[in-house]
Amino acid sequence: MTRKEAFVALVTCFNADETVNYAATRAQVRRQVEAGNHIMCAGTNGDFSALTFEEKVLLCGEVVDEVQGRAKVIVNAGMPATFETTALAREFDAIGVDGIAVITPFFIACTQDGLIRHFTAVADAVDTPVYLYDIPARTQNHIEPATARQLASHGNIAGIKDSGGSQETLAAYLEVGREIEGFGVYSGPDQLVQWSLENGAKGCISGLGNVLPEVLARIVGCVNAADGEGAAKAQKIYTDFRTDLYKLGYPPALVKRALYLRDPSVGASRQPALLPDPQTDEAIEAVLQVYGL
Repeated sequence: MTRKEAFVALVTCFNADETVNYAATRAQVRRQVEAGNHIMCAGTNGDFSALTFEEKVLLCGEVVDEVQGRAKVIVNAGMPATFETTALAREFDAIGVDGIAVITPFFIACTQDGLIRHFTAVADAVDTPVYLYDIPARTQNHIEPATARQLASHGNIAGIKDSGGSQETLAAYLEVGREIEGFGVYSGPDQLVQWSLENGAKGCISGLGNVLPEVLARIVGCVNAADGEGAAKAQKIYTDFRTDLYKLGYPPALVKRALYLRDPSVGASRQPALLPDPQTDEAIEAVLQVYGL
């Protein structure tokens, strides 16, 4: 059986003046690599939509330099326009990453044919394997399983990151992965890590791993060791923590704030992201203490 992989959708750290804190971000990279996880940078949990083109390129270079081949690095190049997405992808291609994720365009409503043309253009422009990235709650554009199946035949589209949250859609993507050799599915929903891995996913890409890196690594490690009981125990902790934390508000902001309460060097997110008030901080702190963090 091919070994499963855990990627963490890494937070981007900011200084008090909202400039990127590259040194603190590198420290978070080290923390994840030491836990046994791979890195996805400039994703949803990395505040990618608040970063400039130049910052994304610099961030990717810093992460790759810090990893030094000890882990894999996937970076998100997705933007609303195919033109900018392709330009970013070429920059990441030159840096030398293991994969380029492309989130579906946001703000611009796309047809399925439009998505096919968008992803095909990006995949044609680079040598690095491209991964589709579906998160319709944030982009309002959804990659239908039939569209994923058509794109999977492209020689440089290597898989999909599913962050839709639906087990039904994830199962449909997994079916595409079984049909098309070399098309890997990466699960995004934190509550489905074990299920997805045991049902054919190549790996997971998790935002919650920023706070619980060792628990995420334990789920994947147990699955790789065929230790279903151990995986289930770790998954329960992960799912319960997710439920308790995310009921407080917007998940990426809560992950960043929970991490901030234990390591202020990560900073706050750029505005206009909501900053938790003292009451919210108190609620997050209570959750962290329940789980011994």
